[in-house]
Amino acid sequence: MAYPLRLDAAAIAAAARELVRAGGRQALSLRPLAASLGVRAPSLYRYYPDRESLEGAVAELAAAELADRMEGKRKGRRGGAALKAIAGEYLAYSREEPALFAMLLAAQPGPESKRLWNLLLAALEPVTGRADDTAAAVALWSFLHGFATLEAAGQFGASGPRGGYERGLSALLAGLRL
Repeated sequence: MAYPLRLDAAAIAAAARELVRAGGRQALSLRPLAASLGVRAPSLYRYYPDRESLEGAVAELAAAELADRMEGKRKGRRGGAALKAIAGEYLAYSREEPALFAMLLAAQPGPESKRLWNLLLAALEPVTGRADDTAAAVALWSFLHGFATLEAAGQFGASGPRGGYERGLSALLAGLRL
């Protein structure tokens, strides 16, 4: 006799994450998701009452993954070196996981998104000399997000950014120092 699959919110979110990774946000549909879990679509509503809540869960998984990667790159580094390492990891994630990156930015911020923000603030403090330097965090995040977005859209053309990322990041970091 076959036993029913034990379904939980984490398993559903993980399966949804894989659908998004493979086919983008538009691939997140309840029927294929339910089929990948071996259940019928209506059983998913118990855990995620609407698409928005499911997208939020996927975004939180992406935020956690990015935060873990950034924290890993930051270990053993301080000041500008730590900031450059986490900035590079942010850009690497946007390149390696474009669908999850887009999902992360489209959803309402949750606890893991807040962890990303706090990681950025903590890495900035030794550079700016200010705790919770929101202005510096907004400036850095805007630069990183803008670069990642332009790159993903192919806006740098055939010649590419030609060192623009490195120069921009260095200039930004120099301007943030006290």
